[in-house]
Amino acid sequence: MKKLLPLLGAAALAGCTEGVLDPRGPIAAAEGQILFNALAIMLAIVVPTIIGTLGVARWFRASNAKARYRPDFEHSGRLELLVWAIPLMTVILVGGVAWVGSHDLDPRRPIDPAVEPLHVQVVSLDWKWLFIYPDQGVATLNELTVPVGKPVHFDLTSSGVMNSFFVPQLGSQIYTMAGMVTQLELQADRAGSYPGLSANYSGRGFADMRFDVHAVSADEFGRWAAAAKSSQRVLDAGAYAELAKPAAAPAPATYGAVAPHLFDAISKGQP
Repeated sequence: MKKLLPLLGAAALAGCTEGVLDPRGPIAAAEGQILFNALAIMLAIVVPTIIGTLGVARWFRASNAKARYRPDFEHSGRLELLVWAIPLMTVILVGGVAWVGSHDLDPRRPIDPAVEPLHVQVVSLDWKWLFIYPDQGVATLNELTVPVGKPVHFDLTSSGVMNSFFVPQLGSQIYTMAGMVTQLELQADRAGSYPGLSANYSGRGFADMRFDVHAVSADEFGRWAAAAKSSQRVLDAGAYAELAKPAAAPAPATYGAVAPHLFDAISKGQP
């Protein structure tokens, strides 16, 4: 039995990879801590309730002559206080943990104010993701490359239908909407490839609206940016108009040049 328990635990946790329970950045780790804190608080009432239910059933079984039969019992102030106070305290504690945690993890709040983040502009299209690197002057489709240990500040908008940008292992899904810009700051603490997705249904191609986030060293990121700059593709108004046409699961692409202020025009509905 002792050998079986670790195997059962490993099997139960096997499905936690590449998800919110397998964080690879400070935001995802903090969100996971909120989840576990809330779980612990809820278990503090759920477990005693289950034990109490079993205990009451055992004590008041028909064969227990010591149990008092009280058919006229109507009210107990102490019992009412116990029944309502514990759930109320649980709600207050869980609500407090969620409220404080959500404010500490304000999506637009800088992870480290002393560090200049990498800026990435994100556009959700039908059914693909466009990433523009304004400082590097390049763009990618359905593929995002970021340096490890450096905050990444995202400005996000949509070409039309509301969508939701989510990288489970980095944390904080956030909506993208036409005509406005939302902001999000994330960071990858470990090198690797992390799956990203749309968490909001947006039509027939929604299931294939996925992308990969490649977290690499600072030197590798510099080499990647230089290689991307050598691409012959140019992301201008004409190229964007082609991208905006509905298409499911397009292959990743890289653009070596981006028209100035293209993201601002897209966010205003005037590409």
